[in-house]
Amino acid sequence: MLRFASGDVRAFEELYRRHELKVWRYLQRNLGNRAIADELMQDVWFRVARAAHGYRPSARFTTWLLTLAHNRLVDAQRATRPHERWSAVTAAADAPSLIEQLAADHRSEPPERAQSQQHAAAVLAAIEQLPPEQRHAFLLHAEGELTLEEIARVTNTNFETAKSRLRYARSKLRQLLQEYA
Repeated sequence: MLRFASGDVRAFEELYRRHELKVWRYLQRNLGNRAIADELMQDVWFRVARAAHGYRPSARFTTWLLTLAHNRLVDAQRATRPHERWSAVTAAADAPSLIEQLAADHRSEPPERAQSQQHAAAVLAAIEQLPPEQRHAFLLHAEGELTLEEIARVTNTNFETAKSRLRYARSKLRQLLQEYA
């Protein structure tokens, strides 16, 4: 980021390539809507570009980036009227669905692939059932690969709150997935 701030455009491309999937998955799995996730993703990266000159490394870049994404996600959710639901948008025919991306091996036999896709769908459905704070903590850990300290920083909470949200999320997911099994 410091290289980009000093004018190295290739540094931005490298940051984007390195982190785009983490940010997009965090947004998409929180929203369940590809179109809105894409829109927020674009907004997050515009904010990264605009913030380059004022960027000061006080944490890992990933933590700073996911803080931007988290704040943008919360803003978008607040702006949505309560009766509106974040519904999934049908993916383009040539793009694999999120369920297919989660499924283990696309080269496997059709029955195995179908079962893997059913498992992936169950995991996504369980994640959607988590309360927002627990879902954010879980996805920041699972998708963003953040530590508890970093999750606390991103969500503007203390360490113990982040720890308990992640613990409750895991517990709830275990319960929901046992019901599925």
